Amino acid sequence: MGRRFTDRNESFICVHCGTEVLPAAKTCRNHCPNCLHSVHLDVFPGDRAADCGGLMVPVEVVYNPQKGYQILHRCDRCGQETRNIAALEDPIQADSLEAILELMRESGKR
Repeated sequence: MGRRFTDRNESFICVHCGTEVLPAAKTCRNHCPNCLHSVHLDVFPGDRAADCGGLMVPVEVVYNPQKGYQILHRCDRCGQETRNIAALEDPIQADSLEAILELMRESGKR
């Protein structure tokens, strides 16, 4: 069975920093562009089938030649890890370059 994806591009208020997050221009928004945190809601992207609800903490930035820069998130409740594409060029609300660079610096120190 292939990977499932539910197209869900909604606005939300970040539970970590309180930023009002707007829908993305070209993809589905799944993390805060200000602090890069997310919430563990999905089993497959957009399905809202996870019953965890933990805070997805950004722990590393990785580069994928096909997808570009991705933020590795780890759930602070269950440990689940996911990768989310960084929206550095989103014309509506781009991910904070400063937050991405800080995450790269911090993860490089580990």
